[in-house]
Amino acid sequence: MPKVFYTQADGSEKVIDGVAGDSVMQTAVRNGVIGIVGQCGGVLSCATCHVFLAESDMDKFSGPSEDEDDMLDCAATDREETSRLSCQLTLQDGVDLHCTIPKLQL
Repeated sequence: MPKVFYTQADGSEKVIDGVAGDSVMQTAVRNGVIGIVGQCGGVLSCATCHVFLAESDMDKFSGPSEDEDDMLDCAATDREETSRLSCQLTLQDGVDLHCTIPKLQL
């Protein structure tokens, strides 16, 4: 079972046991993680699930698609090298993830 470590902008952390096949966004919304809105429900038409993925976890995923890359430009918080939309990050068995939630999503 994958674990997702969600760190808030203030440094507080919430650890959630996820389900392989679910997205980081679905896991957050289902478990009441503050700061991940997922307004579009994960169909890549908003940027309200923006996260900063830990550098050590970047190689666990392929790079962002062109659509994700475009949506990241619309995020409320400026994007960084490790910015991803959490709806595009699918959990895998035995793979734990660490991400930081930006201060602003809307």
